[in-house]
Amino acid sequence: MPMMKRKKAASVGFVALGCPKNQVNAERMMADLQAAGMKLKENVFNGADVVVVNTCCFVDDAKKEAIESILEMAQLKQDGVVKKILIAGCMAQRYQDEILQEIPEVDAVIGLGANDSIVEHVQQVLAGEQVAQFPELHCLKLSGQRKRTGPTHWAYLQVADGCSNGCTYCAIPEIRGPFRAREPEDILAEAQQLAQDGVRELVLIAQDTTAYSGLPALLCELCKVDGIHWVRLLYCYPDEITDELIEVMASEDKIVNYIDLPLQHADDHILNAMGRRGTQADIASVLGKLRAAMPGIAIRTTFITGFPGENDAAFEALAQFVEQQRFAHMGCFAFSPQEGTEAAALPNQIENEIAQQRAEILTQQQAAIAEQRKQESIGQVLEVMVDEYDTYNDCYIGRSQFDAPEIDSFITFVGRRTLQAGDIAQVEILALREDALVGKIV
Repeated sequence: MPMMKRKKAASVGFVALGCPKNQVNAERMMADLQAAGMKLKENVFNGADVVVVNTCCFVDDAKKEAIESILEMAQLKQDGVVKKILIAGCMAQRYQDEILQEIPEVDAVIGLGANDSIVEHVQQVLAGEQVAQFPELHCLKLSGQRKRTGPTHWAYLQVADGCSNGCTYCAIPEIRGPFRAREPEDILAEAQQLAQDGVRELVLIAQDTTAYSGLPALLCELCKVDGIHWVRLLYCYPDEITDELIEVMASEDKIVNYIDLPLQHADDHILNAMGRRGTQADIASVLGKLRAAMPGIAIRTTFITGFPGENDAAFEALAQFVEQQRFAHMGCFAFSPQEGTEAAALPNQIENEIAQQRAEILTQQQAAIAEQRKQESIGQVLEVMVDEYDTYNDCYIGRSQFDAPEIDSFITFVGRRTLQAGDIAQVEILALREDALVGKIV
């Protein structure tokens, strides 16, 4: 009896764009596809039956990057390198009709609520169907297996999705829906699995991590997970930083003295126009409590310049606040009106050139503050987690607890003993070269 020819597994490549939440969504889709017997391609430029572009569209630059990536995949399809194109993520959710109409090379557009049915939709396009699926956002998958694509020693841990804050400049509630939290048991199970896989640092994320009810209790449970050395909080909201949360952060050794707290502005009038809760005095009070409980805490923040109505006095109030607070890390963005948001329709819009100039002023101001803070680290001995070994420069690259992976500073250091990614070393800081601290193992 002749042997039956085995059917070749379909190959799927991913182009993952945008924020860590988008990355986690992509990793869950990849795990589902692999579990269904499909072959994941690391490089779509080497060919794939289907390429999935998981898009972002939070700001104009993200939209531009997404469109450029889609057009690049369309060219690969025309060249015969890839056969089918599926668009997912935030841009797919927001511009459902426009993508299929304006880019005919695209075979499928699926909303965020269709992520958990990615296998079905890939099979549909392989069968020659054109797909447009946009289930309710409550279907957005927050759990399940992940095909992790990043480093093995740290991982993002998503605790929720969506947002209900209603900031006037932000389209996230429209795109990703209202705030939806994962069950704590589900989060803990994933954390334990990550630890078993060798993860040493958990980086908690959501659109608003502090909106998670019972966050202090969840943090205490995460600190009990064997193998985890650091727990870090990103995307927090100032008026949700409770005394209980601060107490847990200060008392649990595994929770790093670091918090990401996007403040967006410091002028009371602009904060109100942004739909942010609280005043500059309220923000300063929260920052003071954090620093009193955890001396030396590294606070990362972001600000928006050129918001409608931001006159010279409002910008000066923001600049003075940045100078007073001496943040460890700061990002600054010129206001970019997002269609459909309240802020896009506000009067007194600021010229983009002025908004950009103000962003540059704040960025230069913060650069001087950050350099001074780093200079103050010289002579200290810091606990450093190894990220990688730089063979070209013959040194290790790592981070202290005061720096989040991918977005903050790093430390280069030398030492005789062999270390692996995720190992911890005590490093004496010797100098500051360019933007990096330089040290040696003690």
